[in-house]
Amino acid sequence: MMNPKKGERILDIGCGTGISLSPLLDKGVSLTGIDPSLYMLDKACERLGQKVDLHRGSAEELPFEDNSFDTAFFFTSLEFSDRPAKAIEEACRVAKDQVVIAVLNRHAPLNMYRRCKGVFRPDIYTKMHFFSIWEIKQIVHAMLGKVPVYWRTTIQAPFIRGRFMAWVENLGLVQRSCFGTMICMRIRPVPKFRTRPLSLKLKAASLYKRPASGLVTPMRSRKS
Repeated sequence: MMNPKKGERILDIGCGTGISLSPLLDKGVSLTGIDPSLYMLDKACERLGQKVDLHRGSAEELPFEDNSFDTAFFFTSLEFSDRPAKAIEEACRVAKDQVVIAVLNRHAPLNMYRRCKGVFRPDIYTKMHFFSIWEIKQIVHAMLGKVPVYWRTTIQAPFIRGRFMAWVENLGLVQRSCFGTMICMRIRPVPKFRTRPLSLKLKAASLYKRPASGLVTPMRSRKS
């Protein structure tokens, strides 16, 4: 969904062990990852070497200037944020072209099973917040207005493999299903400016001298 071009700057927010950055290493782009866990960053360094600029920090307080990147993305990391709206706001601040969000779908059958299982046997999914398409869109539109948002879902049938299923997964109509295991959403944070009329303070009209009215006639000289 990102389709990065050579030379672009890309930020992975909540990069973890760097698994989501690995496919981008040979794309000729400048990669940056940020994560709050030193352990995860060490693992990412082992995986990626010196090819990625890694930082320690939180998604809600990104240590980067405005428009520092062309693209910022979340890959199954927004689910762990205590303030997802703030994290998305920060991503839109530092990315000038697009923000891509990949999260686990609350309404997918597999994720519903994971949530139910976590009630009886706590695991990593117990700590996650599963999102819906409408929940993310509501956050984005409340914050940025009606900016362009494109979404699709993937992994419609996680227990079925094969070439035919891969073909089915690539169908546009199938990707518009609301029940895929993962939601992929692209946001283009188009800047909007709120304007209002300026109020000008004017002096009362009575304070100004009014021009004389009447006809102007030439003056005649008097002979003595």
